[in-house]
Amino acid sequence: MQDTSLRRSAAFAGLALATLLAGCATQRPSTQAAAPAQPQPPACQAAAAQDGVVGNWLSVRREKGVRGELRTLFTLNADGTMAYTEQLKRGKQPSQGLDETGCWSRKGNGLVLRTLESNGAQVALDDPIYTNTYTVVSSAPEKLILKAPDGSVLNARRMSPGYRLPF
Repeated sequence: MQDTSLRRSAAFAGLALATLLAGCATQRPSTQAAAPAQPQPPACQAAAAQDGVVGNWLSVRREKGVRGELRTLFTLNADGTMAYTEQLKRGKQPSQGLDETGCWSRKGNGLVLRTLESNGAQVALDDPIYTNTYTVVSSAPEKLILKAPDGSVLNARRMSPGYRLPF
């Protein structure tokens, strides 16, 4: 019986000592570097008052080497946000598409589209593929003509607010 009580006393003393030492121990700084902060997406800037490119613009075209019809819908909002939807329509096959959102701005006769999300996923903000600049060749109330960096021309017509590409 004394052995049991002695063992219990020793166990309690050991536990008390361990608790005391744990309370006095200092935390070592982490050897792992803190994860670098993710760059924050830029805030969209509102368009100039009465900018004629604000609205929904639909371009339908065929490109050499692509079987089917490419439909591109640019939605340029007055608050500087944009949506870019491109769809490849090929007969009876299901449409394939790309859905991007972000910001747009004007620089002289340039229209700059900056993608922040592509198909619902954040993009690498420093990747130049997500910034596209078009030259505004002509802007009329119902027609917008853009020249892409590769030299191709997009003829777009104004669509009603809220228009979406059918799938």
